[in-house]
Amino acid sequence: MSLRNRLAVVCGALLITTTATTAAASAAAGPSNLPTGEYTLTADYHQFDAVNSGLASRLPTRPVHTVMDNANHERTGLPGDFKLAGLTGGFRFDDTDNGDCTNYPQGITTSRDAVGGNYDGHQLVAVSWYTRDACGGNQVRSRITLVDWDATYPNKYRKILLVEPTGTGSAPDFKDIPIHAGGVSWYGDHLYVADTGRGMRVFDMRKILEVNSGGSAGQIGRSGDEYYAHNYRYVLPQVGTVAAHTTSGTNLSWSSISLDRVSKSMVMTEYTCQSGCTDYPNRAPRAIRFPFASGVFAASTTASQALKLPWYQLNGVASHNGRWWFNSSGAKQLYYWTPSAGPATHPWVSYGESISYWEDPNGADLLWSLQEGKGNRNVFTVKQATYGS
Repeated sequence: MSLRNRLAVVCGALLITTTATTAAASAAAGPSNLPTGEYTLTADYHQFDAVNSGLASRLPTRPVHTVMDNANHERTGLPGDFKLAGLTGGFRFDDTDNGDCTNYPQGITTSRDAVGGNYDGHQLVAVSWYTRDACGGNQVRSRITLVDWDATYPNKYRKILLVEPTGTGSAPDFKDIPIHAGGVSWYGDHLYVADTGRGMRVFDMRKILEVNSGGSAGQIGRSGDEYYAHNYRYVLPQVGTVAAHTTSGTNLSWSSISLDRVSKSMVMTEYTCQSGCTDYPNRAPRAIRFPFASGVFAASTTASQALKLPWYQLNGVASHNGRWWFNSSGAKQLYYWTPSAGPATHPWVSYGESISYWEDPNGADLLWSLQEGKGNRNVFTVKQATYGS
């Protein structure tokens, strides 16, 4: 073949490839903007002050370092057959938690979210869970797990029951919080847990209470002079509520949340289906960004960014410095998007849940995520740069 013919073939191939790539890029539509003014939050961080003061007068308050000094579960390593591009590490819960059909891990956040490093002397990963009353039964309560992720400390974790204060300041009590806890985010001392149809419940990590870990497995709250919590040793009472409002006519479904430390904001997304779902909305999902004011949400907050998404069955979201990631558990894909570069799609894990961005001044920034599937509950980190354009 002559040089001219070889050049013609090469140029033709390049033209075809370029045309195909352009067509594919055009076909892969990314998110579109929605009016931010339609989405607002109202925050009350003092909703339960009187009852919580009453509880604190009757029960000892335990700082996080004391809770972790008494951690009573051993995390294990990831299985050797767990492979994922950019994988840097992670862990599994113990065999009982890994195979439990009544408790399911959902959200994930870390002390890097909270304070950019160690919290009360510990580098921690926090995972939210919901509990069913039986295998395949109804949701009856929720909890968090605090996991040490620091070479200085043993590979331990501790479960803490989430509770809602009830009663009065003079007769304080608490009850279970039967929510899906699909997302969790930690900023400063406050822990935010997604409450699907309402917004977020707020907890204060400085206000963990120690209760009587005896009694029966069904006991919750006050009994005589003692307080019980399904044999948990520690409870974390709710301190407030962040309620979501919309004028669009369709309320937000708070399926997952994540912190963006760069813009000092919280992002959320919805789990929806394109069609055929009976337990979830059949419509395009949205992702909304709400800014913090001086480390907390203002009494009223308007969204600073609102997006309509082209992807479905989203169980996880993260955003950092103008970049977005969306995990689709149904498609087993992680979608990356920026307004300038457009969307990109990466293979991801089955039963994938929430995502948390991990800033590291001394190494590669990471994405934390996890799987909820019984017997396959891997909590893992990947280099975020692996999942870009």
